[in-house]
Amino acid sequence: MPRPQRLLTTTAFAMCLFVPLAPLANAQSANTAETKQPNAPDQKPAFKEQTRAAQPEKMPSLQKTVVADDLPHLWSMEILPDGRLLVAAKEGAIHIIADGKAGPALEGVPQVSSDGQGGLLDIALAPDFESSGNIYFSFSEPRDGGNGTSVASAKLVQNGDKAVLEDTRVIFRQMPTYDGDKHFGSRLAFGPAGELFVTVGERSDAEMRGQSQDTASGLGKVFRIDTSGKPFEGNPFVGKDNALPEIWSYGHRNIQSATIDGDGRLWTVEHGPKGGDELNLPKAGLNYGWPIITYGIEYSGGTVGEGLTAKEGMEQPVYYWDPVIGPSGMAYYSSDAIPEWKGSLIIGGLVTQGLVVLKLENDKVVSEGRLPLEARIRDVKIDKDGSVYAVTEERGGGKSQILKLSPEA
Repeated sequence: MPRPQRLLTTTAFAMCLFVPLAPLANAQSANTAETKQPNAPDQKPAFKEQTRAAQPEKMPSLQKTVVADDLPHLWSMEILPDGRLLVAAKEGAIHIIADGKAGPALEGVPQVSSDGQGGLLDIALAPDFESSGNIYFSFSEPRDGGNGTSVASAKLVQNGDKAVLEDTRVIFRQMPTYDGDKHFGSRLAFGPAGELFVTVGERSDAEMRGQSQDTASGLGKVFRIDTSGKPFEGNPFVGKDNALPEIWSYGHRNIQSATIDGDGRLWTVEHGPKGGDELNLPKAGLNYGWPIITYGIEYSGGTVGEGLTAKEGMEQPVYYWDPVIGPSGMAYYSSDAIPEWKGSLIIGGLVTQGLVVLKLENDKVVSEGRLPLEARIRDVKIDKDGSVYAVTEERGGGKSQILKLSPEA
């Protein structure tokens, strides 16, 4: 196993051979994590520290270990109770990693449409996994006329060194089907009552994105379902006309980060336009604005719609990034192992190539720290000992690594 690599604070040993968090500065403040100019400089936050929060007073000193290398292009990971890792590869395979090596692809995975941003997406262990062996995964499902994000359940059956998936079945399908290769989402997060939150995208293209605002459409939504795929009791649109009963919140763009906090609440981070990635605390029945309001601009350079950042009846993000971080994967840190991060959201950065750490107080971001890892981070998980696992990827379908960040011994 490669020797652990030490990660230092922003102020210490800047010339060291270890990986430092370099001092950061920008035109707005010398104490913010973001150093680049915004893409939409005329847009102003709705409240203090909605963007470019101050850096934390102290970042932890950690060691980095490569747990597994030369892996297929991964999208997500779960930590099994015995410490092995269950991973989902974008092309459509699930593997178990033990002793730093990926085992054979498990039988029982349905066909996956892996073009563009599609593939085998998130994977989650059932809350009763230790007794049931059940897992859930989201994927871009090929369908007549196109594809869409779907959720499947299966039983992970292990017999010695051999493992298979049994009783695989699709329990939920995002509708309508669309022939595209972008903005599938998707993350899965189990809430404290056993509810399964499913995040999806709005399929990106201009003719589809407006359906984020349509509660009769499954595009651009957060769903809340039970483990059989049915609407969870108490959902806000149950029994309402022209609305899908599985919807929890709407008006989203493309959510690829989701986690449950210490109070059992869902947090999400979605890919925005150019300069509009946003953190939300989605609440029942609320409208988060896309594409009517948003921070940032089109990637082509023009305004999004009328260029609005606020409108009555639409929610403001808790936080946003301009320029974007490229969010993927997120975990809530509640351990005492890394005290500087306790009570923080740890987000994978595809663009920033490291971890973005948001300290929360009273549901507001009070600091933003960044831990550079020199790799696109696709998923983040926390082990029971408080170690942080990060899944890397190479752009364009290359190999992945799994990194472990832990306090110095």
